[in-house]
Amino acid sequence: MANTFTQIYIQIVFAVKGRQNLIASSRREELHKYITGIVQNRDQKMLSIFAMPDHIHILVGLKASVSISDLVRDIKTGSSKYINDNHWVMGKFNWQEGFGAFSYSKSHIDNVVKYILNQEEHHKAKSFKEEYIEYLEKFDIEYDEKYLFEWID
Repeated sequence: MANTFTQIYIQIVFAVKGRQNLIASSRREELHKYITGIVQNRDQKMLSIFAMPDHIHILVGLKASVSISDLVRDIKTGSSKYINDNHWVMGKFNWQEGFGAFSYSKSHIDNVVKYILNQEEHHKAKSFKEEYIEYLEKFDIEYDEKYLFEWID
C-alpha cells in the first residue's frame, strides 16, 4: 500500500487446546523458528517469541497489510500442522480457539520483549490464568469468563 505508514506493536497470546503441557522445552527453539518464518512470510516483523508448555507469547511489529486475526489464524494453522506432521505429540495437536492481542507504544517494546523472554521465571510466581486475566483487566477489556480459555485447575 503506497503512502501507508504504520508502527503497530502487538503482543499475541494463545494457549494449547485444553491447556495441556504439550510444547516440550527441547522443541521450543524449533517452534520459535517455524512461527517466525510464518510471521516473516506474511511480511510482518517478529520482535519476540516464547512458548511455554501450554501457551505462547508473540510480539510482532504489524503492518497494515494483514489483520491480527488473519496473522494469528496463519500462525496457529501452520504451527499445528508442523507439530502434527512431525509427530511431536501423541494424538492430534491443536491450539485453543481465540487469542489475546495487546497493543504497546514503541517506548514499551524493550520491557515487553524482556517480559516475554522471561516467561519461565515469571510463571514460577504467577499462573497463566492469573497472567491472562491480569492482561484483560490492565487493558480494560471486557470479558465473560465462560468464553475464556478452557482452564485446567
